[in-house]
Amino acid sequence: MSSPSAAKRVTELTIRGLILGVLITVIFTAANIYIGLKVALTFATSIPAAVISMAVLSSFKDSSILENNIVQTVASAAGTLSSVIFVLPGLVIVGWWTGFPFWTSFWICASGGVLGVLFTIPLRRAMVTTSDLPYPEGVAAAEVLEVGDQARKTAGTDTPSDAGEGLRAVIYGSIASAGLAIFAATRVMAGEVTGYFRLGPNSASGYDMSFSLALLGAGYLVGLSVGMAMLLGLLIAWAGAVPILALFEPSHGGVALGDYVTGIWHDKVRFIGAGAIAVAAIWTLTKLAGPVVRGVISTMTATRAKTHAGDTRDVDMSPVWIALLAVVCLIVIAWLLQTFLGTTPLASQMSQLVTAIVPFIFIGGFLVAAICGYMAGLIGASNSPLSGVGILAIICCAVLLIMVAHPAEDTRKALVAYALFATAIVFAIATISNNNLQDLKTGQLVGATPRAQQWALIMGVVAGAAVIPPVLNLLNQAYGFAGAPRLASAVAQPLGAPQANLISALAQGVIEQKLEWRMIAIGGALGVVLVVLDEFLGRHKWLRLPPLAVGIGIYLPMSATLPVVIGAVIGHFYDRWAKRTKEPNYTKRLGVLVASGMIVGESLFGVVLAGLIVAFSTDAPLGLVPADFWPAPYVGWAAFAVLILVLYGWMMRRAAVRRGGA
Repeated sequence: MSSPSAAKRVTELTIRGLILGVLITVIFTAANIYIGLKVALTFATSIPAAVISMAVLSSFKDSSILENNIVQTVASAAGTLSSVIFVLPGLVIVGWWTGFPFWTSFWICASGGVLGVLFTIPLRRAMVTTSDLPYPEGVAAAEVLEVGDQARKTAGTDTPSDAGEGLRAVIYGSIASAGLAIFAATRVMAGEVTGYFRLGPNSASGYDMSFSLALLGAGYLVGLSVGMAMLLGLLIAWAGAVPILALFEPSHGGVALGDYVTGIWHDKVRFIGAGAIAVAAIWTLTKLAGPVVRGVISTMTATRAKTHAGDTRDVDMSPVWIALLAVVCLIVIAWLLQTFLGTTPLASQMSQLVTAIVPFIFIGGFLVAAICGYMAGLIGASNSPLSGVGILAIICCAVLLIMVAHPAEDTRKALVAYALFATAIVFAIATISNNNLQDLKTGQLVGATPRAQQWALIMGVVAGAAVIPPVLNLLNQAYGFAGAPRLASAVAQPLGAPQANLISALAQGVIEQKLEWRMIAIGGALGVVLVVLDEFLGRHKWLRLPPLAVGIGIYLPMSATLPVVIGAVIGHFYDRWAKRTKEPNYTKRLGVLVASGMIVGESLFGVVLAGLIVAFSTDAPLGLVPADFWPAPYVGWAAFAVLILVLYGWMMRRAAVRRGGA
């Protein structure tokens, strides 16, 4: 590891590092928005960003591990702030917005994101410096930076071998997934295969498989436990709930079988998933309540006596800057709330509604920062149940608003929108705090200055906040969101936006009483069973089935779930093989980077395709053949399988070369 004394002679914050970090942030934010709206998963960007940074900055003689650490710190905002899409599209879904006004959306993301950085500063010493929390992703990122730095020092000014190979892994994964998506856009290859079938005279079900390397890569990153849990959710939905509910709701004449089956899933079954998600999220947060409280108490009583004596690098942003930025953010938030309410039937109650919500955002935001920071340290930012935080935040916000505003018939819709608006700010705080302490752990391990990282993360927040509104507008125009009023220009299949749909439904359910409470209650009971099952498996040291992932498997469309399951299974066998190689960490890291590349390539093409759809007002601007081109499904299966074999074959060959010492 880099010693503090050595690190003093190295510049961390550089113009080129910040520019590179912002560029990576822009790319990864756009990719994460698309994949998040499609499958309710985002991917951690720290490790791919570190690899790209090491490869690019290796051409500069004075580049260092600390500069590369700043680049990945800036870029990590792409994997976190983009998660605000789990709430923000709700304003379109409920019909309050038709698009995303740039400055309003920007300040929601920026003010919440900056508060997320500030709220984690007082938590750093107890939760990072003197804590025994494992921080799995932070430690992994530090390891990647150390390996790359060692290779740089050994190879002089040449591109470090590990960094160069890592960059190739990201590029190969990106090219493969983008190429497959482009091929599907021509219609020569089907993007997915769908079928429906009857189970006797009065029941039915179906299948839906998407040929998506991005979802396959997401499956690798979430791992076998989550993948199997999602498979269980899929089976509960399509092999259990849909056929059973079909028995009690026979199809009417003239309704196509596909519309009948998907209608049952959309109107009934997915709310079972919502109930299971709610119970699982609450259980997860309840289990963590004790450790979180102890962590916060430890933070408040932590002293500098536990830090390295005389270490001038172990410094945070100054209290003056923390206070100043916090006040500015709160002023911006108050202005946002007033501006929003001024155009609604709630304008006459503006003072009490703003007075109630600003403290809710500030106090609730700090509690959320502590919860998310601890969860990230315990299980990693990617596995942290942000959905549970969003569910609790929207319910608490909606209940608070009912108590303050006493909604009438003409104010309920505005109150739902206001609840979503306020919760989006809290969620922005949650997303950044979920990642910030992870970055600070990486910095601690490589000898970085916390203050420099905190400023770098603020830069990443601002860059991400500037990217989110235009990308959301483009995707909304091209695809639209499931459950939202369709725009005239939205000519393609809508993006699922599953988390935004769920949180919107909860807001409406509390304020407007528009929920399928019976289905949610069934899902809640199922969630209790799943919690008991998971705890039983954990006590016996068997493969666990996280209840939250089971609920997501029920709630998401099969086309989004099945490729994730396949990716998790393939990744499991690859990782088992990697353990037998000479350098298992290197081999596994190749898998992570290729999987990240798969997500980036297809997701970025999805954004590009959205632009083409809007520009040409057609859902198939690259189409070469009719939509009913009969060989397309067979071509899809073949192309999907071949690219999987090619990518994993390349990784295994590279591992074999390393084993042979080449």
